[in-house]
Amino acid sequence: MAGVLAGKVALVTGGASGIGRATALAMAREGARVVVADVAEAGGAETVQRIVAAGGQAVFQRADVAEPANVEALVRCAVETYGRLDCAFNNAGIEGVVAAPHEYPDDVFDRVIAVNLKGVWLCLKAEVRQMLAQGGGAIVNTASAAGLVGAPTISAYDASKHGVVGLTKSFALAYARQGIRVNAVCPGIIRTPMVERSFLARDPNAVARLEASEPVGRMGTPEEVAEAVVWLCSDAASFVTGVALPVDGGMVAR
Repeated sequence: MAGVLAGKVALVTGGASGIGRATALAMAREGARVVVADVAEAGGAETVQRIVAAGGQAVFQRADVAEPANVEALVRCAVETYGRLDCAFNNAGIEGVVAAPHEYPDDVFDRVIAVNLKGVWLCLKAEVRQMLAQGGGAIVNTASAAGLVGAPTISAYDASKHGVVGLTKSFALAYARQGIRVNAVCPGIIRTPMVERSFLARDPNAVARLEASEPVGRMGTPEEVAEAVVWLCSDAASFVTGVALPVDGGMVAR
Protein backbone atom coordinates (compact mmCIF):
# COMPACT_ATOMS: atom_id res chain seq x y z
CA MET A 1 0.00 0.00 0.00
CA ALA A 2 1.33 3.43 -0.95
CA GLY A 3 2.40 5.71 1.87
CA VAL A 4 0.55 8.90 2.73
CA LEU A 5 3.32 11.00 1.17
CA ALA A 6 3.82 8.85 -1.91
CA GLY A 7 5.06 10.86 -4.89
CA LYS A 8 5.83 13.94 -2.80
CA VAL A 9 9.12 15.77 -2.33
CA ALA A 10 9.94 16.82 1.22
CA LEU A 11 12.55 19.09 2.78
CA VAL A 12 13.68 18.68 6.39
CA THR A 13 15.99 21.16 8.11
CA GLY A 14 17.82 20.08 11.23
CA GLY A 15 17.72 16.56 9.83
CA ALA A 16 21.00 15.30 11.28
CA SER A 17 19.54 14.10 14.57
CA GLY A 18 16.58 14.08 16.93
CA ILE A 19 13.16 15.15 15.68
CA GLY A 20 14.53 16.13 12.27
CA ARG A 21 16.10 12.75 11.63
CA ALA A 22 13.04 10.86 12.88
CA THR A 23 10.81 12.95 10.61
CA ALA A 24 13.01 12.49 7.55
CA LEU A 25 12.92 8.74 8.11
CA ALA A 26 9.15 8.77 8.62
CA MET A 27 8.57 10.86 5.50
CA ALA A 28 10.69 8.49 3.44
CA ARG A 29 8.84 5.51 4.91
CA GLU A 30 5.61 7.12 3.74
CA GLY A 31 6.90 7.47 0.17
CA ALA A 32 8.44 10.95 0.03
CA ARG A 33 11.76 11.75 -1.58
CA VAL A 34 13.61 13.74 1.05
CA VAL A 35 16.15 16.55 1.05
CA VAL A 36 17.91 16.49 4.42
CA ALA A 37 19.56 19.73 5.56
CA ASP A 38 21.76 20.55 8.53
CA VAL A 39 25.05 22.19 9.46
CA ALA A 40 26.17 18.82 10.88
CA GLU A 41 27.35 17.09 7.74
CA ALA A 42 28.19 13.70 9.23
CA GLY A 43 24.82 13.41 10.96
CA GLY A 44 22.96 14.55 7.87
CA ALA A 45 24.79 12.02 5.72
CA GLU A 46 23.91 9.30 8.23
CA THR A 47 20.23 10.21 8.01
CA VAL A 48 20.40 9.90 4.23
CA GLN A 49 22.20 6.56 4.51
CA ARG A 50 19.47 5.23 6.79
CA ILE A 51 16.78 6.29 4.34
CA VAL A 52 18.55 4.72 1.39
CA ALA A 53 19.25 1.52 3.34
CA ALA A 54 15.52 1.25 4.02
CA GLY A 55 14.75 1.57 0.30
CA GLY A 56 13.95 5.29 0.17
CA GLN A 57 15.37 8.24 -1.75
CA ALA A 58 17.19 11.13 -0.11
CA VAL A 59 20.01 13.62 -0.56
CA PHE A 60 21.89 15.81 1.90
CA GLN A 61 22.47 19.54 1.52
CA ARG A 62 24.51 21.45 4.07
CA ALA A 63 22.67 24.61 5.12
CA ASP A 64 22.82 27.18 7.89
CA VAL A 65 19.23 28.41 7.90
CA ALA A 66 20.30 31.79 9.30
CA GLU A 67 22.06 32.49 5.98
CA PRO A 68 19.70 33.56 3.16
CA ALA A 69 21.94 32.21 0.41
CA ASN A 70 22.06 28.81 2.09
CA VAL A 71 18.27 28.68 2.29
CA GLU A 72 17.82 29.65 -1.35
CA ALA A 73 20.33 26.97 -2.35
CA LEU A 74 18.47 24.43 -0.24
CA VAL A 75 15.14 24.95 -1.98
CA ARG A 76 16.93 25.04 -5.31
CA CYS A 77 18.52 21.69 -4.47
CA ALA A 78 15.11 20.12 -3.88
CA VAL A 79 13.75 21.42 -7.20
CA GLU A 80 16.84 20.57 -9.23
CA THR A 81 17.11 17.08 -7.73
CA TYR A 82 13.46 16.02 -7.60
CA GLY A 83 11.58 18.59 -9.71
CA ARG A 84 9.39 20.23 -7.07
CA LEU A 85 8.79 20.81 -3.34
CA ASP A 86 5.58 19.52 -1.81
CA CYS A 87 6.34 19.39 1.93
CA ALA A 88 8.75 21.27 4.16
CA PHE A 89 9.59 20.75 7.81
CA ASN A 90 11.39 23.81 9.18
CA ASN A 91 12.91 22.18 12.21
CA ALA A 92 16.48 23.46 12.58
CA GLY A 93 17.03 25.10 15.94
CA ILE A 94 19.42 25.66 18.82
CA GLU A 95 18.81 25.84 22.55
CA GLY A 96 20.96 28.76 23.64
CA VAL A 97 21.87 28.81 27.32
CA VAL A 98 20.09 28.57 30.65
CA ALA A 99 20.26 31.93 32.44
CA ALA A 100 18.15 34.48 34.25
CA PRO A 101 16.61 36.80 31.64
CA HIS A 102 18.49 39.88 32.87
CA GLU A 103 21.79 37.99 32.61
CA TYR A 104 21.21 36.41 29.21
CA PRO A 105 24.24 37.03 26.92
CA ASP A 106 23.51 39.39 24.02
CA ASP A 107 25.46 37.34 21.47
CA VAL A 108 23.72 34.10 22.40
CA PHE A 109 20.31 35.78 22.24
CA ASP A 110 21.09 37.08 18.74
CA ARG A 111 22.20 33.66 17.50
CA VAL A 112 19.15 31.87 18.91
CA ILE A 113 16.83 34.36 17.23
CA ALA A 114 18.83 34.16 13.99
CA VAL A 115 18.52 30.37 13.76
CA ASN A 116 15.22 29.60 15.44
CA LEU A 117 13.13 32.53 14.23
CA LYS A 118 14.78 34.27 11.30
CA GLY A 119 15.84 30.88 9.95
CA VAL A 120 12.22 29.72 9.88
CA TRP A 121 11.19 33.00 8.25
CA LEU A 122 13.83 32.65 5.53
CA CYS A 123 12.80 29.06 4.87
CA LEU A 124 9.13 29.97 4.73
CA LYS A 125 9.75 32.70 2.17
CA ALA A 126 11.80 30.48 -0.13
CA GLU A 127 9.44 27.52 0.21
CA VAL A 128 6.32 29.59 -0.38
CA ARG A 129 7.77 31.10 -3.55
CA GLN A 130 8.33 27.62 -4.95
CA MET A 131 4.94 26.34 -3.80
CA LEU A 132 3.15 29.31 -5.34
CA ALA A 133 4.83 28.56 -8.64
CA GLN A 134 3.73 24.93 -8.61
CA GLY A 135 0.25 25.39 -7.13
CA GLY A 136 0.44 24.46 -3.46
CA GLY A 137 2.18 22.57 -0.69
CA ALA A 138 2.33 21.93 3.04
CA ILE A 139 4.76 23.40 5.55
CA VAL A 140 5.30 22.51 9.20
CA ASN A 141 7.46 24.57 11.55
CA THR A 142 8.96 23.38 14.81
CA ALA A 143 7.84 25.64 17.63
CA SER A 144 7.73 24.25 21.17
CA ALA A 145 5.63 23.98 24.27
CA ALA A 146 7.87 26.92 25.20
CA GLY A 147 6.24 28.77 22.32
CA LEU A 148 2.87 28.49 24.04
CA VAL A 149 3.77 29.10 27.70
CA GLY A 150 6.54 31.02 29.45
CA ALA A 151 9.89 29.55 30.47
CA PRO A 152 11.86 31.71 32.93
CA THR A 153 15.44 30.58 32.30
CA ILE A 154 15.45 30.15 28.49
CA SER A 155 14.22 33.56 27.43
CA ALA A 156 15.79 33.60 23.95
CA TYR A 157 14.48 30.13 23.12
CA ASP A 158 11.09 31.05 24.55
CA ALA A 159 10.91 34.25 22.50
CA SER A 160 12.04 32.52 19.32
CA LYS A 161 9.45 29.77 19.60
CA HIS A 162 6.62 32.19 20.40
CA GLY A 163 7.74 33.99 17.24
CA VAL A 164 7.55 30.77 15.22
CA VAL A 165 3.93 30.35 16.29
CA GLY A 166 3.21 33.90 15.11
CA LEU A 167 4.94 33.34 11.77
CA THR A 168 2.99 30.12 11.31
CA LYS A 169 -0.34 31.91 11.72
CA SER A 170 0.69 34.83 9.52
CA PHE A 171 1.87 32.67 6.62
CA ALA A 172 -1.11 30.32 6.97
CA LEU A 173 -3.56 33.18 6.58
CA ALA A 174 -1.61 34.83 3.78
CA TYR A 175 -1.54 31.75 1.53
CA ALA A 176 -4.61 29.74 2.53
CA ARG A 177 -6.33 30.46 -0.80
CA GLN A 178 -3.23 29.57 -2.80
CA GLY A 179 -3.27 25.95 -1.65
CA ILE A 180 -0.43 26.29 0.85
CA ARG A 181 -1.03 25.03 4.37
CA VAL A 182 1.28 26.17 7.19
CA ASN A 183 1.20 24.60 10.65
CA ALA A 184 3.51 24.14 13.61
CA VAL A 185 4.24 21.36 16.06
CA CYS A 186 4.96 22.29 19.67
CA PRO A 187 6.93 19.46 21.27
CA GLY A 188 7.09 19.06 25.01
CA ILE A 189 10.01 17.29 26.67
CA ILE A 190 11.34 15.01 23.94
CA ARG A 191 14.43 12.87 24.53
CA THR A 192 16.70 14.35 21.86
CA PRO A 193 20.40 15.30 21.74
CA MET A 194 19.34 18.88 22.59
CA VAL A 195 17.62 17.75 25.79
CA GLU A 196 20.58 15.51 26.60
CA ARG A 197 22.96 18.48 26.30
CA SER A 198 20.76 21.04 28.00
CA PHE A 199 19.51 19.05 30.96
CA LEU A 200 20.55 15.43 31.32
CA ALA A 201 24.31 15.95 31.00
CA ARG A 202 24.30 18.64 33.70
CA ASP A 203 21.91 17.22 36.28
CA PRO A 204 21.77 13.55 37.36
CA ASN A 205 18.26 14.12 38.69
CA ALA A 206 17.00 15.67 35.48
CA VAL A 207 15.33 12.54 34.10
CA ALA A 208 13.00 12.19 37.08
CA ARG A 209 12.31 15.91 37.15
CA LEU A 210 11.53 16.12 33.44
CA GLU A 211 9.34 13.02 33.54
CA ALA A 212 7.43 14.49 36.47
CA SER A 213 6.80 17.67 34.45
CA GLU A 214 4.87 15.63 31.89
CA PRO A 215 1.29 14.63 32.81
CA VAL A 216 1.82 11.30 31.02
CA GLY A 217 4.79 10.60 33.31
CA ARG A 218 7.51 10.20 30.68
CA MET A 219 9.45 12.07 28.04
CA GLY A 220 8.33 11.84 24.45
CA THR A 221 10.28 10.36 21.57
CA PRO A 222 11.34 12.03 18.32
CA GLU A 223 9.27 9.46 16.45
CA GLU A 224 6.09 10.62 18.18
CA VAL A 225 6.65 14.16 16.94
CA ALA A 226 7.54 12.84 13.49
CA GLU A 227 4.16 11.14 13.16
CA ALA A 228 2.39 14.44 13.83
CA VAL A 229 4.50 16.20 11.20
CA VAL A 230 3.81 13.50 8.60
CA TRP A 231 0.09 13.80 9.25
CA LEU A 232 0.14 17.59 8.94
CA CYS A 233 1.99 17.28 5.62
CA SER A 234 -0.39 14.64 4.29
CA ASP A 235 -3.67 15.09 2.44
CA ALA A 236 -5.42 13.74 5.54
CA ALA A 237 -4.84 17.19 7.09
CA SER A 238 -6.17 19.06 4.05
CA PHE A 239 -8.47 21.31 6.16
CA VAL A 240 -5.84 22.09 8.80
CA THR A 241 -3.82 25.28 8.60
CA GLY A 242 -2.57 27.91 11.06
CA VAL A 243 -2.46 25.42 13.93
CA ALA A 244 0.21 25.23 16.64
CA LEU A 245 -0.22 21.57 17.61
CA PRO A 246 1.11 20.53 21.04
CA VAL A 247 2.84 17.15 20.98
CA ASP A 248 3.68 17.39 24.63
CA GLY A 249 2.12 14.68 26.77
CA GLY A 250 -0.42 17.16 28.12
CA MET A 251 2.14 19.69 29.39
CA VAL A 252 0.41 22.86 28.24
CA ALA A 253 -3.00 21.60 29.33
CA ARG A 254 -1.98 22.26 32.94
